[in-house]
Amino acid sequence: MRIQSVEPVELGDVQSAGGKGGSHGSPWSSTIILVKVTTQDGAVGWGEAPTTLMTLPVRESVREVARFYVGRDSHQIQQCFSDFQRYSFYQSVSMEATSALSAVDIACWDLLGKELGAPIHALLGGPVRTRIRAYCNGWYSDCVEPSQWAAKARATAALGFTGLKFDPFGDQFEGLTRDGLRLACERVKAVRDAVPPGVDLLIEHHGRFRVPEAIEAGRALAPFGPLFNEEPVRPDLMYRLPEYRAQVPTPVALGERLLNPAHFAEAISRGCVDYIQPDITNSGGFTSGRKIAGIAEAFGVGVAYHNAFGPIQTAATLHMDAVMPNFLIQESFESGWPTWKRDLTSGYTLENGYFQVPTGPGLGVRVNEKVVEAQTVSGMEPLGREPPWVIGGTWVPPDPHAPGSDAPGHPGRSP
Repeated sequence: MRIQSVEPVELGDVQSAGGKGGSHGSPWSSTIILVKVTTQDGAVGWGEAPTTLMTLPVRESVREVARFYVGRDSHQIQQCFSDFQRYSFYQSVSMEATSALSAVDIACWDLLGKELGAPIHALLGGPVRTRIRAYCNGWYSDCVEPSQWAAKARATAALGFTGLKFDPFGDQFEGLTRDGLRLACERVKAVRDAVPPGVDLLIEHHGRFRVPEAIEAGRALAPFGPLFNEEPVRPDLMYRLPEYRAQVPTPVALGERLLNPAHFAEAISRGCVDYIQPDITNSGGFTSGRKIAGIAEAFGVGVAYHNAFGPIQTAATLHMDAVMPNFLIQESFESGWPTWKRDLTSGYTLENGYFQVPTGPGLGVRVNEKVVEAQTVSGMEPLGREPPWVIGGTWVPPDPHAPGSDAPGHPGRSP
């Protein structure tokens, strides 16, 4: 089968953030980029790319990647992938280029599985598990006071999740004030006291701190027994993580900003990380995903895939989870999705805190093209009062009198 077209499709809340059917989380959670790869005989494969304030650059990068796939045999997944790497001079350090490549790669694997009548996990060697333990993220929107954190944590654990991830640091950035650290500790304690002892806490730092502040925070939160601290220092200070790990007993996790197998090999071999968190939509799709998982396994490092965007990303990630001996736990944002995102696909389930691995051919999901048509938008994510990577209402407390979530003077998007 020869590839006829590679089409990026941006989906989002038609009336921008906070509009009808919108997500209560953050602007990024109401935006996704799908990639539709179609062959000359009409077969369709789907991929997904990340957004987070780079929606338009990624969308346009898909068109550049497409030039290396259109007209080629759809079986030549590795060859097309390698050809783009050869030509794309900045691909190894370009989030946009690698994200676009990843999305197209995922779609090509979806096509291959559909042609062969097999799920992607079968093509990767077969599953070692069919039930995937998930942790919930995005559950703490509009939480400021510790009592609010406790109430939402209790409700989320009641859904069956045995892991909760959250960022307790509010508006702290680079520096960390005494009041900021005190409040973070109070929030984590409130969550710990609100959920059963068997529920793991995963502390998100969002790569925001310098090393001394990160160490101070890590030591202060260690008594609550987190499963890991995620991105405790700024990404450009990753080389100092061995120093951090020597002084903080909690394991370190990172990886959503690493783009290829070599990046993960460097982080692991330098002693920077205990658990890696690749994102299948920006680290090379399945073609690189197999290699990244193998590198981690060789070093005895567990894998907990980053997964913050849409259902095509989730489905692809579940196929990797299924085949990895070194799987740790899987991120889930499903509980906070807008209705349209829930209705976009069918084929995998999340019940009582566990995903069921898709069993249909390819990704094993069916895309509702009526939802695609209805939710197609164009433009960057709208800017609000908070950075787009935080959970809404935790950086700036929610203002019930505000006319909308968009910052004055910042356009949203148009259908």
